[in-house]
Amino acid sequence: MTVEVIAIGGYEEVGKNMTAVKVGDEVVIFDMGIHLDRINIHEDTDIDRMHSLDLIERGVIPDDTLMREVDGKVIGIVFTHGHLDHIGAVAKLAHRYDAPIIATPYTVALIERTIKNERKFEVKNPIHSLNTGKKLKLSDKITLELIRVTHSIPQSAIAALHTPEGVMVYANDFKFDDYQKISPPPDYDRLRSLGKQGILALIVESTDINRFDQVRTYSERVAKLILEDLMKKPLIEKKGMIITTFSSHIERIQTIADIAKNSDREILFLGRSMERFCGLAESLGILDLPKNVKVLGKPKEVNEALNIADDKREKYLLVVTGHQGEPDALLPRIANGRTPFTIKPGDNIIISAGIIPSPVNVANRNIMERRLKDNGARIFPNAHVSGHAGREDHRDFLRMLKPQHIIPAHGDLSMLSLYGELAEEEGYRIGRNVHILRNGQAQVFNGYE
Repeated sequence: MTVEVIAIGGYEEVGKNMTAVKVGDEVVIFDMGIHLDRINIHEDTDIDRMHSLDLIERGVIPDDTLMREVDGKVIGIVFTHGHLDHIGAVAKLAHRYDAPIIATPYTVALIERTIKNERKFEVKNPIHSLNTGKKLKLSDKITLELIRVTHSIPQSAIAALHTPEGVMVYANDFKFDDYQKISPPPDYDRLRSLGKQGILALIVESTDINRFDQVRTYSERVAKLILEDLMKKPLIEKKGMIITTFSSHIERIQTIADIAKNSDREILFLGRSMERFCGLAESLGILDLPKNVKVLGKPKEVNEALNIADDKREKYLLVVTGHQGEPDALLPRIANGRTPFTIKPGDNIIISAGIIPSPVNVANRNIMERRLKDNGARIFPNAHVSGHAGREDHRDFLRMLKPQHIIPAHGDLSMLSLYGELAEEEGYRIGRNVHILRNGQAQVFNGYE
C-alpha cells in the first residue's frame, strides 16, 4: 500500500493551505485556507458572495479541481486551527466532499460561523469536535490524533494520521511556548513518543524559517512584558491611545485587557473580526474580559464609539483591526481620515503585530505608518513575538520526531528550500528524503522502511 501527499495549496505562498494525504484508496484533507494577499485583506475578509471558481482563478483559494483526478474517497477534512489561511475556504470547497469536518472546539466554532455566513454554497458536511490528546477512527485503516501545541490562536493542534504504512504528521502552524496564560504548553511527551514509534513523513510549516534574526521564537510572556512597558505611560497621558493586533490572537487580547483593566480608560475592541473572534472565545470560556471592556463589530456601533472617543480620547483605549495596513480595516481608515476619530499630535499608537511576509503587506504597513506620523502620532511598532517556530525550534522538532521524510509547506520556494537546508544540517538530503513540492504536485511513499 502506498501513501501519497498531494500539495494543493500553500506550497508556493504563505497561506492558501490545503494538503491531501492518500492512503491506499482513502484520502484525508488537511486545511482549506485563503491567500489573504490576493484580496488585500486579512481578518476582516468577506468572500461570502463570491463563487469558488472565481476565487480559484484569482488565486484566493486552493485549486482543488486536481482532486477530480485522485482515485480515492475523502474520509475526513481536518483543520489544525482557526486562522483564515487555514479555514477561510471551507465554505467554498468542503461541500464537494462527502466527508466530515474535524477540528478542536474553538476552530469548529469559527468554521460554523464561516459556513453560516456563506451565500453561494450550502455546506452540509457533518462537523465533529475533537479535543487535543484524543483520537478519532476515520476508517478501518486510518486513525486521526490531534496533539496539543501552541500558536497565536487558541486550541491549535498538530495532526498525526496513523496508517498501516506509518504515521503521517501535519504540523502547520505551531510554536513552542511554555508560558502562555490561556493555552497550556505543547505536549512534548507525546511528540517524543511518536518519534520513537516512527514517523513516515512530516509535513511542516516554513513560515519563519528565513528569520535569521530570531532563531528561537520568544514566548508570549515576552510580548506581555513589552506591552506592559509600552502601555504604562500612554494609559495615563491625556492623549489618544490605539493598539492594533490580530483579532484571532486571543492570548494577546487577554494580555492587553489585563494590563489596561485598572486604568481610567474604557477599553473598546473595535472591528468585525474583533467581535467574531472575541465573541466566540468568550462564549467558550477561553477569553475572560474585564468589566471596562466593550467589543463592537457593527459599522454603525463602531462609528458611534469612535465619535465619542474622538471628543474624550483620554477616556478610551481603542483596540482595532488593521495591523497589516490593509486598506479597508479600521486603523488604516483612521489614518486616512475616513472615520469620526481624528489622529492628533501626541496620540500613541502601538502595533502589536509583525508584518506577514509579503511585498503587499510591507507596502501597506509603511503607507499606514507614514500617514499616522504625518498626523502627529507616536508609533510604537512591532510590540510582538511571532506565533511561528523559529529555526532552532524546528531543529528541536526534527530531533523529537525523527521523521523518515520531510515535506516543507506554508511558504514560497525560498522558504521551502531554506527548510531543506536546515534539514540537511540534521542529516537529511533534498531530493532524497526532503521533498520540495509545488502546488499541484505529489510525493508517493511506499511505507515506513
